[in-house]
Amino acid sequence: VQLQASGGGLVQPGGSLRLSCAASGFTLDRYAMGWFRQAPGKKREGVSCMTSSGVVLYYAETVKGRFTASRDNAKNTVYLQMNSLKSEDTAIYYCNTRPNVILPWGQGTQVTVSS
Repeated sequence: VQLQASGGGLVQPGGSLRLSCAASGFTLDRYAMGWFRQAPGKKREGVSCMTSSGVVLYYAETVKGRFTASRDNAKNTVYLQMNSLKSEDTAIYYCNTRPNVILPWGQGTQVTVSS
């Protein structure tokens, strides 16, 4: 079982990125999924929560209005569109099941917002 996040990179403030998280060895379509992030020196935090059918139930206040979560169950993949990025969005981003994390954490994908 593996969660492989990708799409991160270095972006200037105000820029956009689209993250993907693909699962292998596990079918995601029955599970609510979430995005998480961990900034340097901070605890991992939840960014979003989305039902198995793609209804987003929750965005962290710090990303509301700027980030959009989605999923393609046929591709066993979830996505996070991030717009209007800020320096405080700099973190490693991960996906996992919600509300309970039941899968091994993948390596995540690094997002760095800097001019």
